[in-house]
Amino acid sequence: MRAAPASFRTALVAGASGLVGREILAGLLADRSLAKVHTLGRRELPATHPKLEQHVVDFATLPALPPVDEVYLALGTTIKVAGSQQAFRAVDHDANLAVARAARKAGATRLALVSAMGADARSSIFYNRVKGELEAALAGLGYEALVIARPSMLAGDRQSLGQPVRSGEVLALRVSTALRPLIPANFRSIRAADVAAALLQALPRARGTTVLPSGAMQGASARA
Repeated sequence: MRAAPASFRTALVAGASGLVGREILAGLLADRSLAKVHTLGRRELPATHPKLEQHVVDFATLPALPPVDEVYLALGTTIKVAGSQQAFRAVDHDANLAVARAARKAGATRLALVSAMGADARSSIFYNRVKGELEAALAGLGYEALVIARPSMLAGDRQSLGQPVRSGEVLALRVSTALRPLIPANFRSIRAADVAAALLQALPRARGTTVLPSGAMQGASARA
């Protein structure tokens, strides 16, 4: 299938209210080669833009999606916030996979995912296993290009998004900042803006499956 002409490219973001998702959305809206940007979420975002079209949905019963060329999956939660492993899986695995399947039916050929460092479908760690199972499921959907970002601990202002501060992130960020020169690039905390920029840069020219480790994404927003 031919790529859509630049002036007619359309993109879709699921999870645009999160740390990485909001940065992806901002980058897409600023991209002059995109004609339309759709968002999927459980509530409407406090944002307006001539290219932006918001869709409030229930991810468990997704409607047919509008025609799109590329998709960015940034839906995610924690077991603590979700309340159980089952509820966590419903968001991080099931909802992302449902969007990817629906977007594929709507004509999308390029897919980007915000995953996590350590994602492995065979992992004994539940969190990592769910992330890895999602990556494997997405790889089987027939997209021409799949770009997977595997960030380390994310750095960003969750309070400004109305999200609970994650104590583990706060501690890890303090340690990472203090010992940054001694920590390998893949294990340093990474800015949400860098993860978003890396995906936005990689997806348009990707072929097959590409995995972006955290170290490779460091500083991506400065290179944009």
